[in-house]
Amino acid sequence: MNASPSHRPHPAEWTETQGLLPSAERDLPAGRHQFHKEQMMARIHEDLRTSSHTPATSPVAPVKRSNPFLRRAILLPAAAFALAGAVVGGLALTGGGPDDGKTTLATGPALTTQIGVADAKGAPQLLERISLAAADTSEPTPRKGQYIYIASKVADSYIKTVGDKSEAVSDELHSRQVWNSLDGRDGWLIEDGQTSDKGITLKGDTPFSGAYNALAALPTDPDALLQRIYRESDAVRDPEVPRDQAAFVAIGDLLFESYPPAEVGAALYKAAAKIPGVVSVDDAVDATGRHGVAIAREDSGNGERIEWIFDKKTLRFLGERIVVVKATADNPLKVGTVTHTSAITERAVVDANKQLPGQVS
Repeated sequence: MNASPSHRPHPAEWTETQGLLPSAERDLPAGRHQFHKEQMMARIHEDLRTSSHTPATSPVAPVKRSNPFLRRAILLPAAAFALAGAVVGGLALTGGGPDDGKTTLATGPALTTQIGVADAKGAPQLLERISLAAADTSEPTPRKGQYIYIASKVADSYIKTVGDKSEAVSDELHSRQVWNSLDGRDGWLIEDGQTSDKGITLKGDTPFSGAYNALAALPTDPDALLQRIYRESDAVRDPEVPRDQAAFVAIGDLLFESYPPAEVGAALYKAAAKIPGVVSVDDAVDATGRHGVAIAREDSGNGERIEWIFDKKTLRFLGERIVVVKATADNPLKVGTVTHTSAITERAVVDANKQLPGQVS
């Protein structure tokens, strides 16, 4: 489950929180935080990150890995995020994004939604059910040499500034495909409007923190796991971002665009139940229009609520969205604006990098 926003998302190098994942080094997934947002974040935080754009003539330029604890909700206070939105608009207009603007996504009116009703008392019970569902899985265990494949649909809303005029706009909903080796040191990304049709490599010396081996090394005791998440997110979050919100974002990023072992996934949900301010939401819609229930937490600083969306019957993770639920002085977007939406459309284990599920290697 997993991540930019945008979720999952690897254009930056992480060094601050390598202790969280013993064998490894988020936006999002990611990540978690998306690729284009992380390109923007790289410009704002050049001292923390180095981004690589992919020229049209070279579809295999390397992109450095990112840490899910470097999501915007952890590093940036609300006022800085408003500035970040303007930077995104500038990248789209000046052709400063991937492929020198040749693949820039079209933009339209900002995405909006009906806001579901939050229930603080319902969160522990719902998370217990989700945890049990995550533990009872028949998904195959990956073997050495295999890759985790995640396909999703994503879109984002932000403030676009042209000259002295600013307006809220949204990317068009588009496809994203990610491959990651089990050790997180090799992978591939294809994202409409952000990479060439052939995609870009995710190979690097710093492994992806949401990789299978790294997740498998996490403690499965919810209390020990949550303590570790707090410790590592505290090391990198902006002081203006509440530590409980940073921990919630971190768990979401470890779940999005990943394939955690059943016992680790169950522990992450149980750990989330222990974070103050976590609520259940009676109705939320993923990027493909699927309705579900949600586990959520509001950032009081910017009035945005991060929602993890689950199927109402099976409690399978569907996707994530971020919704403005309260007007604040620091957030120029209207209540009901969906600043990020994602939907996992396929999750599988494949035998080779860039191989699609069902293909013979």
